[in-house]
Amino acid sequence: MKTYCIRCGGPRYHEELRCTSCNGLFNMKPDFRYRDKPEENFPYIEQMITLGEVVTPIVEFGAVSMKLDYFSPTFSYKDRGSKTLISALSGRYRDRTKTELNEDSSGNAGASIAAYGKRAGFSVNIFVPQNTKPGKISQIESYGARIIKVKGNREDVAEAARTNAGVYASHVLNPEFRDGIRELAYEIFRQTSGNIPDNIFLPVSAGTLLTGVYEGFHHLLESGEIGKLPSLIAVQTDAVSPLCSRVNNTTYDEGNSIESVADALVSRNPPLLDLMAEIVKESGKCVTVSEDSIIRARKELALMGVYAEYSSATVMAAFASSHYEGRSLLVMTGNLNSSYLGTCN
Repeated sequence: MKTYCIRCGGPRYHEELRCTSCNGLFNMKPDFRYRDKPEENFPYIEQMITLGEVVTPIVEFGAVSMKLDYFSPTFSYKDRGSKTLISALSGRYRDRTKTELNEDSSGNAGASIAAYGKRAGFSVNIFVPQNTKPGKISQIESYGARIIKVKGNREDVAEAARTNAGVYASHVLNPEFRDGIRELAYEIFRQTSGNIPDNIFLPVSAGTLLTGVYEGFHHLLESGEIGKLPSLIAVQTDAVSPLCSRVNNTTYDEGNSIESVADALVSRNPPLLDLMAEIVKESGKCVTVSEDSIIRARKELALMGVYAEYSSATVMAAFASSHYEGRSLLVMTGNLNSSYLGTCN
């Protein structure tokens, strides 16, 4: 594996999260051919921490198909990244010189890191904003993680997690998390027998899904397994659209108050924005969807038998808003609406 700074191209010397030369984030790229056995595509992991993951289904609905990637242990695609990140940390600290993990997330990533972290034998602290929904807190706590509420904005929450004693297991900053998302691209390749869709729709916020899926397909391309990259359609909300604003040369209001039913897509200043923009300019486009269209899309999905959270429904809203040539695949990333979650007694 090659690990390099996204900004200056410099190496990662140890386990630092930012480049010592320019403060940029790190990215990982395979420097070997694609391998059929999934675990062999992650050679830096000595022993994979698993919760019994399965290949998530692709279901066809006429002109469009859907990858139901919420068929996973904690009900979101984030389990792919948590699996590789926690496995890497478990190997790194096998002597348990570090036993405590810290993560900042009020949603699916927090639940996923909590589950895999506890599976690996770590103590887990999840730092969340004070207004985090009770249902999501209940899911995180059910895995035995400790919830720490922080006053202020998301940057304040991240800083509290980063400076707490232990290992900062950030799903955004740790390249091992994003690297695990490569497997989603490999699954699509295998499930379609190499005849990958022309367009793949992805909900985008912090960028872990977009960057991971891109690296997976790029690896397949460099290995000669596919002839071209699919068009990656990055979907954001009208309320929070930093990526679309960047690549489409538009503006949006970056106010402190964010009101959107797609509450998992609220990263206003993602650290990976430069990399995300490069990917979209090379291999896709970025579109935004309105609140009304997201609500309609979620209702339509339910009538099709697909129960998805609003943030996942954005891809259906985007697909329905325009005509796309060729075959399209919508990646459904999560199906737990935290307002409906009960407590775990």
